[in-house]
Amino acid sequence: VQLQASGGGLVQAGGSLRLSCKASGRTVSTYHMGWFRQAPGKEREFVTAITRNGGTYYADSVKGRFTGSRDNAKNTVYLQMNNLRPEDTAVYYCATSAGLVLSSLGLKDQYHIWGQGTLVTVSS
Repeated sequence: VQLQASGGGLVQAGGSLRLSCKASGRTVSTYHMGWFRQAPGKEREFVTAITRNGGTYYADSVKGRFTGSRDNAKNTVYLQMNNLRPEDTAVYYCATSAGLVLSSLGLKDQYHIWGQGTLVTVSS
């Protein structure tokens, strides 16, 4: 499986962006998927997970502002980001791995397939 993230850019605080992550090589309809982000000088952190059934989990910092979703027909997952803040500035990565379990969806070390990342910059 290869993952290709896109949709990043420069946006003002309060604005919105929609990230996409397209999978290729095989269908990921049976895979749990995750979004992580890494700000300059910081550790990569969990943002959102989308289960194979479409359930979602969120980091506290993005709850109520970000929405994860998937379209299995397009082999793509999405991250809709609203009410963006300067502290959301980071490179955003999508990730997955065979064998992920629900209890480990927030743990970056459990993901072994990563996209290349897309930069989101939020200006104040």
